[in-house]
Amino acid sequence: MLNILFASLPIFLFAIIIHEYSHGLVAYLLGDPTPKLYGRLTLNPLYHIDIFGTLILPFILIISHSPVVFGWAKPVPINSLNFKHPKRDIIWVGLSGPLANLFIAIFFTLLLKLNLAFLNNAIIFIINLTIFINLVLAIFNLFPIPPLDGSKIIFGILPERFSKFLLAIEPYGFIILIVLLWMGLINKIIWPIVLYSAKILSVLPLPEII
Repeated sequence: MLNILFASLPIFLFAIIIHEYSHGLVAYLLGDPTPKLYGRLTLNPLYHIDIFGTLILPFILIISHSPVVFGWAKPVPINSLNFKHPKRDIIWVGLSGPLANLFIAIFFTLLLKLNLAFLNNAIIFIINLTIFINLVLAIFNLFPIPPLDGSKIIFGILPERFSKFLLAIEPYGFIILIVLLWMGLINKIIWPIVLYSAKILSVLPLPEII
């Protein structure tokens, strides 16, 4: 259990920093200088860590054997008014984080398939754990509840009158997420998708990794 814990936290930190950096980079490329002005276009973890969301909460979820480990970094400040096409561009900003985690999962899957000589059991264990953590982050963040990325994507897709509903529930988004997690509804949705995605990538099931 301690091996899983000590391996998971740095991998999770790496994955969530890449996730937030991707949001900032895409927003910047789409015309919003805000992430750069706030010093968030960096991979330095000191600029992204949220003590509770990045460290304490994932630690609690790991030691409590939660099937879904999640958390967050400090949100990258973005001003959608700087986008040329705010409704469309916010979709790309929302997608960028989950896609970054998905690309990491695919990259390490390809690395496993190369079957290189240095890939001993310990390294394979770390790679599989990296793939799983990034898959969980990608899929969990696509859930359409504020402040998750899925809500930004839905906001950009829905007509204005419907997207106002997302803005109205945004202050309560974290509470809604906690309730859904406590009821096990999110786990029942996310975990099967993660396992199916891992199966597609030919990754070991999580119980075999552990």
